[in-house]
Amino acid sequence: MATLQYLWKHRAKFSAGSIHFYKAWGKRIFTIKEVLQRNSRRTKLINGGAIICKTSEIGNIRAEGNKCNLTIGAHSFLGKAELALHDQITLGKYVCINDGVKLLSGSHNINDPFWKLIKKPIIIHDYVWVATNAIILPGVTIGKGAVIGAGAVVSKDVAPFSVMVGNPAKPLLKKKKRIFYV
Repeated sequence: MATLQYLWKHRAKFSAGSIHFYKAWGKRIFTIKEVLQRNSRRTKLINGGAIICKTSEIGNIRAEGNKCNLTIGAHSFLGKAELALHDQITLGKYVCINDGVKLLSGSHNINDPFWKLIKKPIIIHDYVWVATNAIILPGVTIGKGAVIGAGAVVSKDVAPFSVMVGNPAKPLLKKKKRIFYV
Protein backbone atom coordinates (compact mmCIF):
# COMPACT_ATOMS: atom_id res chain seq x y z
CA MET A 1 0.00 0.00 0.00
CA ALA A 2 1.21 3.46 -0.71
CA THR A 3 2.15 5.52 2.32
CA LEU A 4 -0.67 6.85 4.48
CA GLN A 5 0.32 10.42 3.65
CA TYR A 6 0.22 9.70 -0.08
CA LEU A 7 -3.16 7.96 0.18
CA TRP A 8 -4.66 10.79 2.22
CA LYS A 9 -3.33 13.51 -0.08
CA HIS A 10 -4.62 11.74 -3.21
CA ARG A 11 -7.94 10.46 -1.83
CA ALA A 12 -11.20 10.90 -3.70
CA LYS A 13 -13.12 13.87 -2.33
CA PHE A 14 -16.89 14.04 -2.62
CA SER A 15 -19.43 16.49 -1.28
CA ALA A 16 -20.63 15.62 2.22
CA GLY A 17 -23.91 13.75 2.24
CA SER A 18 -23.65 12.38 -1.32
CA ILE A 19 -23.83 8.64 -2.00
CA HIS A 20 -20.22 8.71 -3.24
CA PHE A 21 -19.13 10.33 0.03
CA TYR A 22 -20.66 7.48 2.07
CA LYS A 23 -19.29 4.78 -0.27
CA ALA A 24 -15.77 6.23 -0.09
CA TRP A 25 -15.81 6.48 3.70
CA GLY A 26 -17.34 3.01 4.03
CA LYS A 27 -14.53 1.57 1.96
CA ARG A 28 -11.94 3.46 4.02
CA ILE A 29 -13.42 2.14 7.28
CA PHE A 30 -13.61 -1.48 6.09
CA THR A 31 -10.06 -1.50 4.67
CA ILE A 32 -8.25 0.44 7.41
CA LYS A 33 -6.85 -2.73 9.06
CA GLU A 34 -5.24 -3.88 5.80
CA VAL A 35 -3.91 -0.38 5.07
CA LEU A 36 -2.31 -0.15 8.51
CA GLN A 37 -0.77 -3.66 8.21
CA ARG A 38 0.77 -2.89 4.81
CA ASN A 39 2.11 0.45 6.02
CA SER A 40 3.57 -1.27 9.08
CA ARG A 41 5.46 -3.73 6.84
CA ARG A 42 6.71 -0.84 4.68
CA THR A 43 7.86 1.09 7.77
CA LYS A 44 9.74 -1.94 9.15
CA LEU A 45 11.58 -2.38 5.85
CA ILE A 46 12.43 1.33 5.59
CA ASN A 47 13.59 1.42 9.21
CA GLY A 48 15.84 -1.54 8.35
CA GLY A 49 17.43 0.49 5.54
CA ALA A 50 15.34 -0.41 2.48
CA ILE A 51 14.61 2.28 -0.10
CA ILE A 52 10.95 2.08 -1.10
CA CYS A 53 9.08 4.63 -3.22
CA LYS A 54 5.97 6.05 -1.57
CA THR A 55 3.70 4.73 -4.36
CA SER A 56 4.88 1.10 -4.19
CA GLU A 57 2.61 -1.66 -2.94
CA ILE A 58 4.22 -4.07 -0.46
CA GLY A 59 2.33 -7.29 0.22
CA ASN A 60 3.07 -9.88 2.86
CA ILE A 61 6.71 -10.43 1.87
CA ARG A 62 9.34 -12.42 3.73
CA ALA A 63 12.58 -10.46 3.47
CA GLU A 64 15.52 -12.16 5.14
CA GLY A 65 18.95 -10.61 5.30
CA ASN A 66 20.17 -7.03 5.19
CA LYS A 67 17.20 -4.75 4.43
CA CYS A 68 19.66 -2.11 3.12
CA ASN A 69 20.01 -4.33 0.04
CA LEU A 70 16.41 -3.69 -1.07
CA THR A 71 15.41 -0.88 -3.47
CA ILE A 72 11.88 -0.62 -4.93
CA GLY A 73 10.88 1.92 -7.58
CA ALA A 74 7.64 3.84 -8.10
CA HIS A 75 4.31 2.06 -8.64
CA SER A 76 5.83 -1.41 -8.17
CA PHE A 77 3.97 -4.28 -6.51
CA LEU A 78 5.28 -7.16 -4.41
CA GLY A 79 2.82 -9.88 -3.51
CA LYS A 80 3.46 -12.66 -1.01
CA ALA A 81 7.07 -13.13 -2.09
CA GLU A 82 10.33 -14.30 -0.50
CA LEU A 83 13.48 -12.21 -0.75
CA ALA A 84 16.94 -13.43 0.28
CA LEU A 85 18.76 -10.12 0.75
CA HIS A 86 22.36 -11.38 0.77
CA ASP A 87 23.20 -8.86 -1.97
CA GLN A 88 21.40 -5.96 -3.66
CA ILE A 89 17.88 -6.56 -5.04
CA THR A 90 16.68 -3.64 -7.17
CA LEU A 91 13.20 -3.34 -8.63
CA GLY A 92 12.49 -0.61 -11.17
CA LYS A 93 9.26 1.29 -11.80
CA TYR A 94 5.97 -0.49 -12.56
CA VAL A 95 7.31 -3.94 -11.64
CA CYS A 96 4.80 -6.64 -10.66
CA ILE A 97 6.06 -9.51 -8.48
CA ASN A 98 3.25 -12.05 -7.95
CA ASP A 99 2.65 -14.35 -4.99
CA GLY A 100 5.05 -17.24 -4.45
CA VAL A 101 7.99 -15.60 -6.25
CA LYS A 102 11.46 -16.12 -4.75
CA LEU A 103 14.26 -13.62 -5.35
CA LEU A 104 17.48 -15.28 -4.20
CA SER A 105 20.58 -13.06 -4.23
CA GLY A 106 22.70 -15.72 -2.52
CA SER A 107 23.53 -19.37 -3.14
CA HIS A 108 26.34 -21.84 -2.48
CA ASN A 109 29.21 -23.04 -4.64
CA ILE A 110 28.62 -26.78 -5.06
CA ASN A 111 32.26 -27.30 -6.15
CA ASP A 112 33.64 -25.73 -2.98
CA PRO A 113 34.36 -28.23 -0.17
CA PHE A 114 33.60 -25.47 2.36
CA TRP A 115 30.21 -24.70 0.72
CA LYS A 116 30.96 -20.96 0.60
CA LEU A 117 28.22 -18.44 0.01
CA ILE A 118 28.03 -16.81 -3.43
CA LYS A 119 26.35 -13.40 -3.43
CA LYS A 120 25.31 -11.56 -6.58
CA PRO A 121 22.80 -8.74 -7.13
CA ILE A 122 19.42 -9.10 -8.81
CA ILE A 123 18.31 -6.21 -11.01
CA ILE A 124 14.77 -6.05 -12.37
CA HIS A 125 14.24 -3.16 -14.76
CA ASP A 126 11.03 -1.16 -15.38
CA TYR A 127 7.71 -2.68 -16.55
CA VAL A 128 8.62 -6.29 -15.70
CA TRP A 129 6.08 -8.89 -14.64
CA VAL A 130 7.29 -11.91 -12.66
CA ALA A 131 4.43 -14.43 -12.48
CA THR A 132 3.44 -16.76 -9.65
CA ASN A 133 6.05 -19.15 -8.17
CA ALA A 134 8.92 -18.01 -10.41
CA ILE A 135 12.43 -18.18 -8.95
CA ILE A 136 15.09 -15.59 -9.79
CA LEU A 137 18.62 -16.77 -8.97
CA PRO A 138 21.69 -14.68 -7.99
CA GLY A 139 23.29 -12.39 -10.56
CA VAL A 140 20.27 -12.14 -12.86
CA THR A 141 19.34 -8.92 -14.65
CA ILE A 142 15.85 -8.81 -16.16
CA GLY A 143 15.48 -6.30 -18.99
CA LYS A 144 12.78 -3.68 -19.39
CA GLY A 145 9.31 -4.98 -20.25
CA ALA A 146 10.18 -8.67 -19.86
CA VAL A 147 7.71 -11.28 -18.61
CA ILE A 148 8.75 -14.25 -16.49
CA GLY A 149 6.19 -17.06 -16.72
CA ALA A 150 4.67 -18.88 -13.76
CA GLY A 151 7.05 -21.40 -12.21
CA ALA A 152 10.03 -20.34 -14.34
CA VAL A 153 13.52 -20.64 -12.87
CA VAL A 154 15.69 -17.80 -14.17
CA SER A 155 19.44 -18.36 -13.85
CA LYS A 156 20.68 -16.12 -16.70
CA ASP A 157 20.06 -12.54 -17.78
CA VAL A 158 16.78 -11.83 -19.57
CA ALA A 159 16.68 -9.61 -22.66
CA PRO A 160 14.30 -6.64 -22.69
CA PHE A 161 10.71 -7.35 -23.82
CA SER A 162 11.21 -11.13 -23.89
CA VAL A 163 8.93 -13.78 -22.41
CA MET A 164 10.72 -16.49 -20.42
CA VAL A 165 9.12 -19.79 -19.39
CA GLY A 166 10.18 -23.15 -17.98
CA ASN A 167 12.93 -24.64 -15.86
CA PRO A 168 15.49 -23.52 -16.79
CA ALA A 169 13.82 -20.43 -18.23
CA LYS A 170 14.01 -20.12 -21.99
CA PRO A 171 12.54 -17.51 -24.35
CA LEU A 172 9.07 -18.30 -25.61
CA LEU A 173 9.23 -18.50 -29.39
CA LYS A 174 5.96 -17.15 -30.63
CA LYS A 175 5.27 -15.06 -33.69
CA LYS A 176 2.80 -12.24 -33.36
CA LYS A 177 -0.10 -12.25 -35.77
CA ARG A 178 -0.53 -9.22 -37.93
CA ILE A 179 -4.02 -7.86 -38.16
CA PHE A 180 -4.98 -5.99 -41.30
CA TYR A 181 -7.98 -3.72 -41.30
CA VAL A 182 -9.90 -3.10 -44.50
